[in-house]
Amino acid sequence: MKIGIIINFHNNEKDIDPNVFIKQFVKTSHLQFCLVNNASKDNTFELLNEIKNKCCNVSVVNVKKFKSDISAIRAGARYMSSQFDLNHLGYVSINLLNISHHGLKGLIEAISENQQHLLKFNIQELNNRKIKLSLFQSLFSIVDYLKKIKVENQFIKIQYLCTF
Repeated sequence: MKIGIIINFHNNEKDIDPNVFIKQFVKTSHLQFCLVNNASKDNTFELLNEIKNKCCNVSVVNVKKFKSDISAIRAGARYMSSQFDLNHLGYVSINLLNISHHGLKGLIEAISENQQHLLKFNIQELNNRKIKLSLFQSLFSIVDYLKKIKVENQFIKIQYLCTF
């Protein structure tokens, strides 16, 4: 059972190390990634395409006119649902995270190392709900889930200190 992960970027050129992303994405066999470029004015889109070209489980969606984070995530969700048969969709909005200490590398490592835990936790959460949710209602925050399952990762510990 595959899980889709949408990662929303906006002007994050300085934070993206394509080699780190590629190394971690190759390790994630049960994850399909959608990297959303939300109208960046720097080279974010080019870096995301570089990652996509080297990873078979990565897609890129380019939002040409800036939208709110949730609207950009929904654009990624629409793309993922039309292209892949996924039961679960999670998201991360980079601009809402404290990435100053460990950069995006810590986030990508936490997702990669805990993909099975994320899937199990999401299934439990969905089973606890009485009604069936639509695609957009069932989107879940990857960072919130990683916090709830108490992942031992320095990046997630720093997110506890961050107020959103």
